[in-house]
Amino acid sequence: MTYIFLQQYWWFIISLLGGLLVFLLFVQGGNSLLSRLPKNDTELSLLVNSTGRKWEFTFTTLVTFGGAFFASFPLFYSTSFGGAYWLWMILLFSFVLQAVSYEFRTKAGNLLGAKTYKAFLIVNGYVAPLLLGGAVSTFFTGSSFIVNKDNITSDFQPVISQWTNAGHGLDALLNPWNLVLAIAVLFLARVLAHLYFINNVKVPEMMMTRILRSLLADSATFVVMFVAWVIYILTKDGFAVDPATGYIVMEPYKYAHNFLQVPEVFVLFVIGVGLVLYGIIKTFLDERYEKGIWPAGIGTVMTVTMLFLLAGYNDTAYYPSTADLQSSLTLANSCSSEFTLRTMFYVSLLVPFVLAYIVYAWRKINNKKLDKEELEEGHVY
Repeated sequence: MTYIFLQQYWWFIISLLGGLLVFLLFVQGGNSLLSRLPKNDTELSLLVNSTGRKWEFTFTTLVTFGGAFFASFPLFYSTSFGGAYWLWMILLFSFVLQAVSYEFRTKAGNLLGAKTYKAFLIVNGYVAPLLLGGAVSTFFTGSSFIVNKDNITSDFQPVISQWTNAGHGLDALLNPWNLVLAIAVLFLARVLAHLYFINNVKVPEMMMTRILRSLLADSATFVVMFVAWVIYILTKDGFAVDPATGYIVMEPYKYAHNFLQVPEVFVLFVIGVGLVLYGIIKTFLDERYEKGIWPAGIGTVMTVTMLFLLAGYNDTAYYPSTADLQSSLTLANSCSSEFTLRTMFYVSLLVPFVLAYIVYAWRKINNKKLDKEELEEGHVY
């Protein structure tokens, strides 16, 4: 276990958590659909309670994602979470709104009323995927920051990283290509939500028609946006690192080269995209098929994981700086000590047990499709 292996191992763990997080955004995708799919209170309650039983998975994964970044690549954590704080604070606040809304939407005598809490859920449904998509895109397009490690010895300003504009993260959405991926992630979350509802809820026939019609429109938007963004990153200059000196230069077609030079990442990326499309198309072609969320969900995890690996492996700066090229973050210049990474490696061996618990809990919650009768008998969000 060399230091380089540990750096790459932890980048893989970060990438996998990122993939799981994007898959679990089906909860937010479902929230964004609350203004168009349900036509009465019963249908609304079915959808809200379906996602309400899963929102903790998404939030826990988001926290774990941030915690893993802090432990393994602390310079990224201090640079992004400390500099792009408006983006992350608004994102976290939207999750707080979501949690409060699920808890109090149907409580008797709630202060703001059920419609207000529904509006909060819809806000979370749009804000979270857009901000996360925009943040992920900056791994390829860059952010405006400067890193000066010499500042750590300063008595007056011991701040290593500084953001160079007043946007503090929200400026990411001013880049049109970041916005393209943000929209793609939003519509992917909505696609996954449609497939999840088909699998999880005993949907009335008229509502199923609306779901399939909505799924078609959202799938088309997602595919167009995602394909456009992938073409863009494969044809743009990338941020290459000289492994001997750590010097960073712009390399034409860098991310296309990464796919060619690390073919297993490319193969798994293609398989992941294929699984997402299979889940969508199979659901349309076979009216009895209700498990589209699983191939599409697994495909989402694979695709996003490979995109993270594309950004960090093969001597690439995974968090590039547009203000100062040499301030860009790489696996080597932003990671924790070898001792820390090695210690956490052994702790990470517990991850399969955590995943097994999640699978067990999920199966218990989903032992049968949610229906109107279950809402009348049990806890209602």
